[in-house]
Amino acid sequence: MATGRTHRPATRSRGIPEATVARLPLYLRALTALSERSVPTVSSEELAAAAGVNSAKLRKDFSYLGSYGTRGVGYDVEYLVYQISRELGLTQDWPVVIVGIGNLGAALAGYGGFASRGFRVAALIDADPAMTGKPVAGIPVQHSDDLEKIINEDGVSIGVIATPAGVAQQVCDRLVAAGVTSILNFAPTVLSVPDGVDVRKVDLSIELQILAFHEQRKAGEETGAEQGAEPAAVRPAGRGANEGGRKGPDGDMPAVMPA
Repeated sequence: MATGRTHRPATRSRGIPEATVARLPLYLRALTALSERSVPTVSSEELAAAAGVNSAKLRKDFSYLGSYGTRGVGYDVEYLVYQISRELGLTQDWPVVIVGIGNLGAALAGYGGFASRGFRVAALIDADPAMTGKPVAGIPVQHSDDLEKIINEDGVSIGVIATPAGVAQQVCDRLVAAGVTSILNFAPTVLSVPDGVDVRKVDLSIELQILAFHEQRKAGEETGAEQGAEPAAVRPAGRGANEGGRKGPDGDMPAVMPA
């Protein structure tokens, strides 16, 4: 089986937009679920709903793949699974190294979704000598002194950084110098990389902060609704909807502007 070091997906050369590439895994996940249920075909509307996008966007995305479906029948599920897997480079073996085997790194090492999606954890690497040789998810941890040797011997082109923020850039620099061209960064910091190196950042704290913002906003809207204006049926005559507001260039403005 070919390794990721010598074969790379052709999405950029074929001009597929990055936004479309980002949605392909969503389609693949939905299609895989259909395939597991032995569903032979699916309409664009059904697949779009399962993937969480609108059907027009889905059809546009699939047009970049040269897949247009059959009117009245829809898309062949198995063929689309193969087509998208091939476009994403998942029909070949991608050896991955995980650097930083703390709680998060150990959890990633034990994640079964890697192998089922074409990613092989080739090595677990940590700077702590006490971790060397310790099996995590059945894989012995290797010391970071051997990072470059491991990357070269296993033909690794994808690295996962799960280290503390303070050492993430140093680890990144070593990965890149050793030939890694794609990095998945779980460290809470922004990495600087040269042209030709792709970085995807996963920051769980940022995602939680965004959810907290929405929760706060929903709570504010609920409070506003509870303290809102009286129903029209009991509102005194002559009392306008904008009373209590302020004058604006286009007339009265409500005290609380809508979002």
